[in-house]
Amino acid sequence: MKKIERSEILNIYEYEKVREQKRKEIIELKKNRRVFVGDLVHLVFENRETVWFQIQEMIRAERMVKEEEINQEIDIYNELIPDKNELSITMFIEIPDEQERKRLLPQLVGIHDHLWFHIGNKYSVRAIADERSQKDYQYGKAAVVHFLKLPLTPEQVEAFINSPVKIEINHPNYKAIVDVPEEVKKELIKDLESD
Repeated sequence: MKKIERSEILNIYEYEKVREQKRKEIIELKKNRRVFVGDLVHLVFENRETVWFQIQEMIRAERMVKEEEINQEIDIYNELIPDKNELSITMFIEIPDEQERKRLLPQLVGIHDHLWFHIGNKYSVRAIADERSQKDYQYGKAAVVHFLKLPLTPEQVEAFINSPVKIEINHPNYKAIVDVPEEVKKELIKDLESD
C-alpha cells in the first residue's frame, strides 16, 4: 500500500475546512475495520485513509507548521500503513476505571505477543508487535496501545480470501477468540490485495 506523501497533507487552515466531513468518513470506515476480542481488547486495522486522518489530527492538535515536524509525523505514521500481503493493526486495551486499569495492566504484560489469526483449518499466524511493545516487560505493565503487523505469504492470503478467519488472544491472563465478521474481512481483503 502506497505511503502518505507530504503533498497529500493539508495545512491546518485547509484541514479545518474539511475536518468534520473527513471525521465522519473515518468513523464510517472504521466501523468495518474494528474487531472486539473479548471484553477489554479491540483491534483497528489501519490503511492509508486511517493513517492520513491520524497525521492530520496530530498536526492539528500539536499546531504543527514547521516542515521538519510535519515530515517527522508523516514518517512515524507511515509505519502503520501495511505492505503487500500484510495487515496493520492497532490494539487497544480499554479499561475505563482507573483503579481496575492499575490492577489489570500488570497482569496483561506481553498480551501483544499472543495475538493470533487462524485462517481456515490450515494456518495460524501470530501478529508481530513493533519494538515499542517490548517495553511492557521492562515496565511491568501492558501499554494500552500496541502496533502490530500480520505478514502473510501469498498462500496464506489466498486462504484468507477463501476461508473463515478467527482472531485469538491466548495470553495466560486473557483468553478470547472471535470470528472476523464478513464485512470486516472484505475490508481486510482490499488491504491484502493492495500494492
